[in-house]
Amino acid sequence: MPGFARGQFMVDYEQRCDLDALRRKRVEKAQRAMREQGIDALLMWKVENTRYLSSLRASFLAHREAIRSAVLLTQTGRPHVLTNGGEIPRIKRDMPWIEAFHHLTKLEEQPLMDKLVTQTLRPLLKDLRVTGGKLAIDAMSFIQFSAYSRLLKDVELVNGDSFMHKVRRIKLPEEIYMIREACAIADAVNQEAMDQVKAGRRECDVAAAAMKVLHHYGGEMAHLVSPFVASGEHMSPPTRFATDKIIRSGDLVFIDIGAQWNGYFGDVARTVICGKPSRRQKEIYTAVHESLQKGLERMRPGFTNKQIAHDIWEAGEKYGLKKNWFALSIGHALGTSPNEPPYIGEPDPDSEEVPMTPGLVFAVEPLIWVPDVVGGGGARIEETVLITEDGNEVLTRSPMDDRLLL
Repeated sequence: MPGFARGQFMVDYEQRCDLDALRRKRVEKAQRAMREQGIDALLMWKVENTRYLSSLRASFLAHREAIRSAVLLTQTGRPHVLTNGGEIPRIKRDMPWIEAFHHLTKLEEQPLMDKLVTQTLRPLLKDLRVTGGKLAIDAMSFIQFSAYSRLLKDVELVNGDSFMHKVRRIKLPEEIYMIREACAIADAVNQEAMDQVKAGRRECDVAAAAMKVLHHYGGEMAHLVSPFVASGEHMSPPTRFATDKIIRSGDLVFIDIGAQWNGYFGDVARTVICGKPSRRQKEIYTAVHESLQKGLERMRPGFTNKQIAHDIWEAGEKYGLKKNWFALSIGHALGTSPNEPPYIGEPDPDSEEVPMTPGLVFAVEPLIWVPDVVGGGGARIEETVLITEDGNEVLTRSPMDDRLLL
């Protein structure tokens, strides 16, 4: 598979990505894991899982997770897609790999959900000969839980969310191809945003220009539904969406937008200065920069996510900023989801410790913020990183603002 982002079009003059192979391999990978773990069927509702198992790019409505589309998959055979009527004509015309599909009604009323189970799901499970087995589900509303509990008494419900996190964890070569291209788009989006940073512009102006570039390149959505542009004091503490705040000379400006393409995410973020930075701003940014470099040195086989986090946190001590880390993880895996386990630097000590394994893809993103700094005292830098056999490859290439380094 080509080791760089070759382009978005299907062409006859280069070998790019076999999408039919990608679809087949993802399903086969899930089915192998099902057989190994004794799971008879998957019922997946989360967008990242339905996309992974069926390549269904359905209309995306905010706050409507787990009720608009689903995929039912058994240990053999092709997936069954359950979706609303608005998607079915397009499936019939454009998606020949989907052989079986079923209509969903609005699932926010208990009688309609009960009807789905009794008239569609239960007969389907019987036809597929998986009654009495284990059904793995990744997400559900209370209405769904009620229907499954009452009407699928002969089925054992198990955790499908964690199951799919493990299935998706190590990326296939075709997936890495998609992530490379998503990173190229994310870099273009980020570059436009950085170019827009000027005194007198608003944060929302910067976000708007960047989103135009994302859609110009066929991006599906930003890594964050609410593009993250925070300037000056909005970065200490971080305000994680763009507002009507006017960017002023002396402001640190943080940009985190990213891009999704062909179902996969690329994530990149930069902090830049509007005008000239103060000495304190340089100290904060340099601490973040050195922490990131230390993390990249450790992101290779032989280290774990917890060891990497420890070294990133320790790097901030040099500037007396060890207690100023943002109270979130400092890295996350990504793929068909913009943010998924395993995590780097999850604050809870009981979080999973995972060795760096070839095929893992992370976004690593240290963030330090200091209050009461004129022009803001918060900085984050983020890269998307592929773990390889002998180290790692940084997939994002946006330039850093070297004016902020000591």
